Amino acid sequence: FCFLIYLRTFIYPFFTRGRPFPLQLLFFGTLFCIYNGFLQGYYLIYCAEYPNDWCTDIRFTSGLLLFLLGMGINIHSDLLLRQLRKPGEVTYKIPQGGLFTYVSGANYFGEIVEWFGFAIATWSLPAFAFAFFTLCCIGPRAYHHHRYYLKTFTDYPKSRKALIPFVF
Repeated sequence: FCFLIYLRTFIYPFFTRGRPFPLQLLFFGTLFCIYNGFLQGYYLIYCAEYPNDWCTDIRFTSGLLLFLLGMGINIHSDLLLRQLRKPGEVTYKIPQGGLFTYVSGANYFGEIVEWFGFAIATWSLPAFAFAFFTLCCIGPRAYHHHRYYLKTFTDYPKSRKALIPFVF
Protein backbone atom coordinates (compact mmCIF):
# COMPACT_ATOMS: atom_id res chain seq x y z
CA PHE A 1 0.00 0.00 0.00
CA CYS A 2 2.74 2.47 0.97
CA PHE A 3 4.75 1.47 -2.09
CA LEU A 4 1.81 2.35 -4.36
CA ILE A 5 1.36 5.72 -2.70
CA TYR A 6 5.09 6.41 -3.07
CA LEU A 7 5.06 5.25 -6.70
CA ARG A 8 2.03 7.36 -7.64
CA THR A 9 3.20 10.46 -5.75
CA PHE A 10 6.93 10.62 -6.39
CA ILE A 11 7.83 8.36 -9.32
CA TYR A 12 4.93 8.50 -11.80
CA PRO A 13 5.02 12.29 -12.41
CA PHE A 14 8.61 12.07 -13.65
CA PHE A 15 7.62 9.58 -16.37
CA THR A 16 4.75 11.60 -17.79
CA ARG A 17 5.29 13.49 -21.01
CA GLY A 18 3.59 16.69 -22.04
CA ARG A 19 2.80 19.77 -20.05
CA PRO A 20 4.71 20.47 -16.82
CA PHE A 21 3.18 19.11 -13.64
CA PRO A 22 2.16 21.94 -11.25
CA LEU A 23 4.13 21.93 -8.01
CA GLN A 24 0.98 22.85 -6.07
CA LEU A 25 -0.74 19.65 -7.23
CA LEU A 26 2.29 17.64 -6.17
CA PHE A 27 2.15 19.25 -2.73
CA PHE A 28 -1.57 18.67 -2.20
CA GLY A 29 -1.34 15.15 -3.62
CA THR A 30 1.48 14.37 -1.20
CA LEU A 31 -0.48 15.86 1.69
CA PHE A 32 -3.56 13.83 0.79
CA CYS A 33 -1.55 10.61 0.45
CA ILE A 34 0.13 11.13 3.82
CA TYR A 35 -3.23 11.77 5.51
CA ASN A 36 -4.95 8.86 3.79
CA GLY A 37 -2.00 6.54 4.47
CA PHE A 38 -2.09 7.55 8.13
CA LEU A 39 -5.83 6.84 8.39
CA GLN A 40 -5.53 3.47 6.65
CA GLY A 41 -2.49 2.43 8.64
CA TYR A 42 -3.86 3.62 11.96
CA TYR A 43 -7.08 1.71 11.44
CA LEU A 44 -5.32 -1.48 10.36
CA ILE A 45 -2.76 -1.37 13.19
CA TYR A 46 -4.83 -0.12 16.13
CA CYS A 47 -8.51 -0.69 15.34
CA ALA A 48 -8.95 -3.69 13.09
CA GLU A 49 -9.20 -7.16 14.54
CA TYR A 50 -8.94 -10.06 12.15
CA PRO A 51 -9.31 -13.75 13.00
CA ASN A 52 -6.26 -15.98 12.57
CA ASP A 53 -7.72 -17.49 9.40
CA TRP A 54 -8.46 -14.11 7.75
CA CYS A 55 -6.04 -14.87 4.90
CA THR A 56 -8.33 -17.70 3.78
CA ASP A 57 -11.56 -15.71 4.17
CA ILE A 58 -13.42 -15.13 0.89
CA ARG A 59 -13.43 -11.37 1.53
CA PHE A 60 -9.65 -11.26 1.82
CA THR A 61 -8.89 -13.54 -1.13
CA SER A 62 -11.42 -11.95 -3.49
CA GLY A 63 -10.37 -8.47 -2.40
CA LEU A 64 -6.70 -9.31 -2.93
CA LEU A 65 -7.45 -10.69 -6.41
CA LEU A 66 -9.44 -7.54 -7.27
CA PHE A 67 -6.65 -5.36 -5.92
CA LEU A 68 -4.01 -7.15 -8.00
CA LEU A 69 -6.21 -7.08 -11.10
CA GLY A 70 -6.87 -3.36 -10.68
CA MET A 71 -3.20 -2.65 -10.07
CA GLY A 72 -2.26 -4.56 -13.22
CA ILE A 73 -4.84 -2.65 -15.27
CA ASN A 74 -3.70 0.65 -13.78
CA ILE A 75 0.01 0.06 -14.41
CA HIS A 76 -0.56 -1.26 -17.94
CA SER A 77 -2.87 1.64 -18.81
CA ASP A 78 -0.40 4.20 -17.45
CA LEU A 79 2.34 2.59 -19.55
CA LEU A 80 0.17 2.87 -22.68
CA LEU A 81 -0.60 6.51 -21.90
CA ARG A 82 3.08 7.36 -21.38
CA GLN A 83 3.93 5.84 -24.77
CA LEU A 84 1.38 8.02 -26.61
CA ARG A 85 3.65 11.07 -26.82
CA LYS A 86 7.20 11.47 -27.96
CA PRO A 87 9.46 13.62 -25.75
CA GLY A 88 8.43 17.26 -26.07
CA GLU A 89 4.97 16.58 -27.51
CA VAL A 90 1.98 18.05 -25.67
CA THR A 91 -0.91 17.19 -28.00
CA TYR A 92 -3.58 14.70 -27.02
CA LYS A 93 -3.74 11.40 -28.86
CA ILE A 94 -6.24 8.57 -28.78
CA PRO A 95 -5.16 5.83 -26.35
CA GLN A 96 -5.11 2.36 -27.93
CA GLY A 97 -4.74 -1.18 -26.60
CA GLY A 98 -5.47 -2.90 -23.32
CA LEU A 99 -8.73 -1.80 -21.72
CA PHE A 100 -8.58 1.41 -23.77
CA THR A 101 -10.19 -0.75 -26.45
CA TYR A 102 -13.37 -0.70 -24.34
CA VAL A 103 -13.20 2.45 -22.18
CA SER A 104 -11.72 5.93 -22.35
CA GLY A 105 -10.61 5.85 -18.71
CA ALA A 106 -8.91 2.46 -18.46
CA ASN A 107 -6.37 3.81 -15.97
CA TYR A 108 -9.18 5.25 -13.84
CA PHE A 109 -11.12 1.99 -14.01
CA GLY A 110 -8.04 0.09 -12.85
CA GLU A 111 -7.50 2.43 -9.92
CA ILE A 112 -11.13 2.17 -8.82
CA VAL A 113 -11.04 -1.65 -9.01
CA GLU A 114 -7.74 -1.60 -7.11
CA TRP A 115 -9.07 0.40 -4.17
CA PHE A 116 -12.37 -1.46 -3.94
CA GLY A 117 -10.31 -4.65 -3.87
CA PHE A 118 -8.26 -3.21 -1.01
CA ALA A 119 -11.47 -2.23 0.80
CA ILE A 120 -12.90 -5.74 0.46
CA ALA A 121 -9.62 -7.37 1.51
CA THR A 122 -9.33 -5.23 4.65
CA TRP A 123 -13.08 -5.03 5.29
CA SER A 124 -12.60 -1.63 6.88
CA LEU A 125 -14.66 1.55 6.86
CA PRO A 126 -11.69 3.85 6.08
CA ALA A 127 -10.77 1.69 3.07
CA PHE A 128 -14.36 1.67 1.78
CA ALA A 129 -14.52 5.44 2.30
CA PHE A 130 -11.33 5.87 0.29
CA ALA A 131 -12.59 3.56 -2.48
CA PHE A 132 -15.85 5.52 -2.65
CA PHE A 133 -13.92 8.82 -2.65
CA THR A 134 -11.76 7.50 -5.50
CA LEU A 135 -14.86 6.55 -7.49
CA CYS A 136 -16.46 9.96 -6.88
CA CYS A 137 -13.31 11.88 -7.84
CA ILE A 138 -11.97 10.03 -10.84
CA GLY A 139 -15.23 8.62 -12.17
CA PRO A 140 -16.35 12.06 -13.39
CA ARG A 141 -12.85 12.69 -14.75
CA ALA A 142 -13.19 9.59 -16.92
CA TYR A 143 -16.58 10.79 -18.14
CA HIS A 144 -15.22 14.24 -19.03
CA HIS A 145 -12.19 12.73 -20.79
CA HIS A 146 -14.58 10.54 -22.77
CA ARG A 147 -16.69 13.53 -23.81
CA TYR A 148 -13.54 15.48 -24.74
CA TYR A 149 -12.25 12.63 -26.91
CA LEU A 150 -15.62 12.32 -28.67
CA LYS A 151 -15.71 16.06 -29.41
CA THR A 152 -12.05 16.41 -30.39
CA PHE A 153 -11.41 13.31 -32.49
CA THR A 154 -13.80 12.53 -35.34
CA ASP A 155 -12.29 9.04 -35.63
CA TYR A 156 -12.73 8.24 -31.93
CA PRO A 157 -14.32 4.78 -31.48
CA LYS A 158 -18.04 5.32 -30.79
CA SER A 159 -18.34 1.92 -29.11
CA ARG A 160 -16.04 2.89 -26.24
CA LYS A 161 -17.62 3.64 -22.91
CA ALA A 162 -16.36 6.21 -20.43
CA LEU A 163 -15.38 4.10 -17.41
CA ILE A 164 -16.97 0.65 -17.10
CA PRO A 165 -16.52 -1.71 -20.09
CA PHE A 166 -19.77 -2.32 -22.03
CA VAL A 167 -21.82 -0.41 -19.38
CA PHE A 168 -20.89 3.26 -18.82
